[in-house]
Amino acid sequence: MRAACLVFTLALWACTTKKQPPVGAHSVLADSADQIMWGARFNLTDRGLQRAELFADTAFFFNDNTRVELEHVHTTFYTTAGAKNAVLTSKFGTYTSRTGGMVARKDVVIVSEDGRRLTTQQLTYDQTRNEISSDSAFVLTEPNRQLEGIGFVSDPNLNNVRVLKGASGFANQVKTEKAASAPPVH
Repeated sequence: MRAACLVFTLALWACTTKKQPPVGAHSVLADSADQIMWGARFNLTDRGLQRAELFADTAFFFNDNTRVELEHVHTTFYTTAGAKNAVLTSKFGTYTSRTGGMVARKDVVIVSEDGRRLTTQQLTYDQTRNEISSDSAFVLTEPNRQLEGIGFVSDPNLNNVRVLKGASGFANQVKTEKAASAPPVH
């Protein structure tokens, strides 16, 4: 009888200490969104030209689908000739369909086709101007140079960067060879 009670008690204990299955991460945006889309893709165009292609793992639509909150953003920028010129990644973003503008937030990285890399915590893309900008601290790294500051305005390919405040940086010394046939300068 004692053995039967012990087996029953152990069986009862095993049933009550059962582990609950893990619960997946849940965005608070899902509770109030008008619509949710996984694997979202948007083409950002200007007068018929594709300027950027925006992907997001998850998109939450609000305000009659005019504001889209994005998670795990990946945006590819294009030249007017259609060539890829830079890629932006960030953890979060907001796309506004009325203006075609996008704000990228948290761990924002832009890498140009020739290897320049800009990092910041927040960045705005203005589709009509084909311009990126920020009022946050940033670091622009390219071979042999680094530029830091607070706030900037640039094209998506990082060719024309204008620092708004606190510019500093460094450039490694670049050696050049004199041409053998060049006459001496007096």
